[in-house]
Amino acid sequence: MYAEVLIQYGVKVLDKTFTYKIPNNMNIYIGNKVKVLFSYKEIYGIVINIKNNTDIENVNEIISVVNPLIRLNNELIELGKYIKANTFCTLIKAYQSMLPSSLKVNKNKTLDKYDEYLILNKNKEEILEYVNNNKKSKAKIDILNRLLNNEVINKKDASLAYKGLLEDNIIKIDSVRKYRVNNTNENIIEYKLSKEQSEVVNNIDLKCNNTYLLHGVTGSGKTVIYIDLIKKVISDNRRAILLVPEISLTTQMVNRLYNSFGSDVAILHSSLSEGEKYDEYTRISEGLVHVVVGTRSAIFAPFSDIGIIIIDEEHSTTYKQESSPRYNAIDIANYRSNYNNCPLILGSATPSLESFARAKKGVYKLLTLNKRIGNYKMPEVKLVDMSLEMKKRNMIFSDDLKSEIINTLERNEQVLLLLNRRGYSRIVSCQSCGYTYKCPHCEITLTYHKSTNNMRCHYCGYTIFLNKICPNCKEEAIRDFGTGTEKIEDELNKLFPSARILRMDKDTTVKKGSHEKYIKMIEDKEVDIIIGTQMISKGLDFPNISLVGVINADESLNVPDFRSNERTFSLLNQVSGRAGRSGIDSKVILQTFNSDNIIYKYVVSNDYIGFYNYEMNLRKKLKYPPYYYIIGIKVCSNDYNLASKNATKIYDYLKNNIGSTNIVLGPSTANIFKINNVFRFQIIIKYKCDDKLFDSIKFIDNMYIDNKEVYLEIDNNPMSL
Repeated sequence: MYAEVLIQYGVKVLDKTFTYKIPNNMNIYIGNKVKVLFSYKEIYGIVINIKNNTDIENVNEIISVVNPLIRLNNELIELGKYIKANTFCTLIKAYQSMLPSSLKVNKNKTLDKYDEYLILNKNKEEILEYVNNNKKSKAKIDILNRLLNNEVINKKDASLAYKGLLEDNIIKIDSVRKYRVNNTNENIIEYKLSKEQSEVVNNIDLKCNNTYLLHGVTGSGKTVIYIDLIKKVISDNRRAILLVPEISLTTQMVNRLYNSFGSDVAILHSSLSEGEKYDEYTRISEGLVHVVVGTRSAIFAPFSDIGIIIIDEEHSTTYKQESSPRYNAIDIANYRSNYNNCPLILGSATPSLESFARAKKGVYKLLTLNKRIGNYKMPEVKLVDMSLEMKKRNMIFSDDLKSEIINTLERNEQVLLLLNRRGYSRIVSCQSCGYTYKCPHCEITLTYHKSTNNMRCHYCGYTIFLNKICPNCKEEAIRDFGTGTEKIEDELNKLFPSARILRMDKDTTVKKGSHEKYIKMIEDKEVDIIIGTQMISKGLDFPNISLVGVINADESLNVPDFRSNERTFSLLNQVSGRAGRSGIDSKVILQTFNSDNIIYKYVVSNDYIGFYNYEMNLRKKLKYPPYYYIIGIKVCSNDYNLASKNATKIYDYLKNNIGSTNIVLGPSTANIFKINNVFRFQIIIKYKCDDKLFDSIKFIDNMYIDNKEVYLEIDNNPMSL
């Protein structure tokens, strides 16, 4: 027997299988990870196929199977091929993306952890006889009496006397697998459905692979619907996958699932330690749980009998992976839904235009929740024109926002403030000569972080300490401009010194467990004002928040991207929905310099349908999704001239070889032209259904397989341009 093995190297030159002989005494299955000899070096690979014979002479034998209990099932093997075809990555990269860090193809780690317990190794009569013969050994007798009384004794907590009992063969050690993620909540809570929620659940067929779009206003109880559907799936002994877009959202969602399903839940996200990821993955792989909840990569949970897949906040761009393989979790979910003949539920208060358009056409089945739980009213939304406030020297907080914060604190209610930019200041420059600190490796200004007194590039990580002396003119005239969450926190402490203020952004939540800690603090009302980035804008449920303030509502509106209107509406609608979720009167203050922009009209009136119709009209005229698909090609090189020359060459080829119904734009510089000393030119293709187009893209991709100076980043349906 012979195995076709895909080796661990992710370069496109080696994107093929190599044949190895299977030793007679070795049990190997498709999907196993194996150790093999390649170019006189021991490496790892995945078995893709097994066959009876081969025409190749002098075939090496497989050295060993690595962790045979964990392997990619047939569904995931086929899914990898789908990812390769649609994202233009290598097959091994597709499989690598499915595995936690400790189980990657190029690693060989066993992170199993065990607790060791003392147990009796003789019957009761023999134990009592031993006790009678060893009455002077009080420590030994104490251990035996405790074990006779069925007491659990961990080896690490036992006295050293246990060693003598081991030598006498009276007791033995029992090793029990220990999992690092422990759910001790066994107090199961029953959630009751409202009439509107029940109607939604009754309209979902759990026996077929329909895709349902659940469009429910913020606070309408989508999570309770998810839980009820999962219960039905588990009762049929099938599995469920539930995705959330942000790590910050997993805490509340996991707690609700624990309340409903106890220890029958596994979690998968990047904040887990390597050992925790390993444990959760093995629990899933061994069929010990029925429910998986996590962020984007949890879509690859190694279930083989999926009964439902749920993607909460389906509009979120975080479901698209920005590095190779550039997959979208919704596409993967759709593939797995078809494979397992199970429903896919996409939930959001602000669905993506593509999803809502499919629902309108009948490709998806549309389900709606028009009311908040308890018929609680939506918050009052007010626009504040900051151009007028600036004349009053209100640079950050308008009079309206300050007044509402004071009123909210007096009522012992909580305030949530959004600014989707971390750090203290966006720009640091010299007032004397105009010198601006920029990253030497990227085409971007450095962001000032006051707490560490350093300036940091948020793309490559380059960091330097701030010196008030200008490196150009030597004057002490360095000043910071612009506002980040760190500056907001600073200003809040000055304005409201007695308020308890919490900042939640990427900088403050870097430590393990910080998300859980901060969310519990908010739930326990240990915090008065929460300031954060988009991680606090959606999905979270804090009953005591009655005021939401958006410091700069124009932040995402000013981004030069065809999705900027959609992102702005979604972000503002979602963060507004954090207010008044328990029925208390609530307000939202949106601070803007563009109060006459039509997008704000739809945000203020909470009018998703109005926004959808307006934006779809624009998309149709400009030939953007969902009317056209998009492929983005970035031509990258450390050499500016090489990148520019090859971008033009690729553009010319595409212009001459793809159909006339397709549109080729470019080449132009990418939005961030240089990252980590790499120059990036961009070509954009707008297309409808065209199989030949993909052949042309693959041809171009293959042209650069051996090119060490220029490489391509091909993104099918990118979330931004």
